[in-house]
Amino acid sequence: QVHLVESGGGLVQAGGSLRLSCAASGSISSITAMGWYRQPPGKPRELVATITSGGNTVYADSVKGRFTISRDNAKNTLYLQMKSLRPEDTAVYFCQSYTLGLGDYWGQGTQVTVSS
Repeated sequence: QVHLVESGGGLVQAGGSLRLSCAASGSISSITAMGWYRQPPGKPRELVATITSGGNTVYADSVKGRFTISRDNAKNTLYLQMKSLRPEDTAVYFCQSYTLGLGDYWGQGTQVTVSS
């Protein structure tokens, strides 16, 4: 099993920045990819960004150029640096990991609220 704990969410004004963290523990040595997803109020969960164990990244078009996903393998931590935040970025942000043979694991989520 993989245990994921997000932190770093909060309330920020439009144009501001936040950095989310996701601490991973458990069977983490075989994680092949990790990602950030978000669920805006009343909407389904959507992809924000993913990163593979090799460092390849994918971003949703809506966050390209504003968000940066990274991972610190020594600290077993995934990050999402968010800049130029917009009210439409308001959502619960979830950390996700994928391990071949084990599947997906999810954190409990952290709320990000961007005021206009």
